[in-house]
Amino acid sequence: MHTPTNGDFRMPRRQSIFAAAGALAAASLLLAGCASGTAEAEPSTAAATTVTIEDNHGEVEVPVNPKRVVALDNHVFETLSAWDIPLAAAPKGVMGTDIWPEYTGDEAVLDVGAHFEPNLESIVAAQPELIIGGYRFAESYDQIVSQNPDAAVIEIAPREGEDPAAELVRQVEILGQIFDREDEAAKIVADFEQSIADAKEAYDGSSTVVSLMTSGGEISYIAPVTGRGLGMLYPALDLKPGIEQAADDTSHGDDISVEAIAAANPDWIVVIDREGAMTDAEGYVPAKQLIEGSEALANVTAVKRGQVVYVDPAFYLREDIQTYTGVYEQLAKAFGAAS
Repeated sequence: MHTPTNGDFRMPRRQSIFAAAGALAAASLLLAGCASGTAEAEPSTAAATTVTIEDNHGEVEVPVNPKRVVALDNHVFETLSAWDIPLAAAPKGVMGTDIWPEYTGDEAVLDVGAHFEPNLESIVAAQPELIIGGYRFAESYDQIVSQNPDAAVIEIAPREGEDPAAELVRQVEILGQIFDREDEAAKIVADFEQSIADAKEAYDGSSTVVSLMTSGGEISYIAPVTGRGLGMLYPALDLKPGIEQAADDTSHGDDISVEAIAAANPDWIVVIDREGAMTDAEGYVPAKQLIEGSEALANVTAVKRGQVVYVDPAFYLREDIQTYTGVYEQLAKAFGAAS
C-alpha cells in the first residue's frame, strides 16, 4: 500500500493562495469577535421551509409554500384560487364547471374524479409535496397516505361535533400558515365574523325561519343546528325555527311535504338549490320554481312577502368560509330590508 508523503499533499499555487487568504480571513474574524466582547450573533432572516400544523389526525410537518399541491376538499378551493395557488391535481367531478375554471378547465391539472369512484392514481402521478384531503375523500385517507409516502397529507375539513363556524376559521388559518398568507387569512376571518354580527343585528329575534334544500325536483327539510349547510345559521344568529324537528339525514336533508311547510307558515325560508351549479343535472328544476311556483305554498308568509332567500347556487359544491360570509351578508340585507 502506498503511504502518502508530504509531497502527495502539496497544494497547487492557486489553491494555496485561497487557503492562505481563507486562514487570514478566519483569523481576522476571530480577532474581531474577541474585540466585540459579548456581541450577539445576527438573527437568521431565512424563511422557514416547513411548518407544523394540527390537522384532524394530529401534528403534521408541512412544507411552506409547496410547489406541487393536490387539493380534494371543496372547502379550500376558493381560498387557493384567491391566493393564486396552482394545483397539480383536483377532483374535477365534484367542482362544477365554471366555479374554478383555472383548475377544472386546465388539462395540466390531473383529474382525481369524484369521491365515490376516485382516480387515486392521478394523485400519485401529480407527484405532490402536499395533499389536502378529507371531506368527501375522507374514506380514501389511508390509501392516499400509503400511496404517497413523500407527500405531506393533511385533512382540515370541519370536524363533526365541533362548532362549525370555528372549524371554518381554523381551516383558513391553517391554509394561511402553509402558504404564508396569514394576513390574508385574518382578513377572510374578519369578514366572516363581521357578516355574522351584521346578520344577527338585522334579525328581529322573533320571526320564524325554515331552511330547505331542493334536488331532483323535490324539496327537503334542513333541521336547525345539525342539518346540512344551513343548520349552523340557527345558533349563530339565534334564529327561531319554524319547524323544530331533529335531523334524520344530516347530509341531504329530510323528506317533507309542501303541506307541512304550509302548516308551519314560516316568516322566512332559506333555500339551498343543491343542483344550482350543475344545471345539466338530470331532472333539474330551479328552487325558485319549486317553492314560489307551488300552489300549496302560495299563502305562506315567507312566499307572500317575498322573504324567500336563495343562497349562492354554488353553495353545495363550496360550503367554504367565503360562501358562508356571503350567506350571512345576504341575510343581513334581507332582514334589514324587512324591518
